[in-house]
Amino acid sequence: MAVDTAGHARTSFDLKSASLPVVAVVLKTTDDAVLAADLAEHLAGNADFFDNDPVLIDLASVRDAPEPIDFTAVTALLRQHRTLPVAVRGGSPAQMEAAHAVGLVAAPEAPHARAEGPAQEARTGVREVVREVEVVREVPVAGPAAVVVDKPLRSGQQVYARGADLVVMAVVSFGAEVIADGNIHVYAPLRGRAIAGARGNTEARIFSTCLEPQLVSIAGIYRTTETELPDNVRGKPAQVRLDGEKLLIEPLA
Repeated sequence: MAVDTAGHARTSFDLKSASLPVVAVVLKTTDDAVLAADLAEHLAGNADFFDNDPVLIDLASVRDAPEPIDFTAVTALLRQHRTLPVAVRGGSPAQMEAAHAVGLVAAPEAPHARAEGPAQEARTGVREVVREVEVVREVPVAGPAAVVVDKPLRSGQQVYARGADLVVMAVVSFGAEVIADGNIHVYAPLRGRAIAGARGNTEARIFSTCLEPQLVSIAGIYRTTETELPDNVRGKPAQVRLDGEKLLIEPLA
């Protein structure tokens, strides 16, 4: 077996952590018949709403329900709507054990619980799903175009502009993530993670009127806050681009 100069055995693979976009399906009922009806109602006439998106099933709202959840039926139903259930969170020990038995892995708890009023509590089934998906799922775009987001992105939220540029008109908070196959424009403080050229476009760029990022990346080449930004770009209008395999961060005139 070949050994490199540092004395470590070479292998045919590397193990790295990864952050991927998922759809959070927040269950409001344990009744899979109600779930099926609500999914059919909300996705009627929109068969392309999902595109084999990975799904995390959030059980926080039904954690104390006395009825068991038929995870075999729930996962089969979600697959019918072109999603791939992969994980579960927020359930009771019994619910988590039942979910694990059908192949779902346990995911970390949501960082912040969202306060909801009486009108929202009255919703059942998956009526909460549509609101969740607006934040975390991919935004499909046909042909050259731009996806525009005009609301602040909080920690834990993520937007992916597939096949397009991404324009954000509000703050990208620390812990939030913006991803685009093209360029990223943030006309506000950029404090989270920005990943441009996600599918290998080395010509992509990142622009911000106030650059304070947790991480910036273009075509897989990245820089984190472990390396402090120079004074001439930190907190100021700046752009990020590639020069060969070197990431350049430059002030905007």
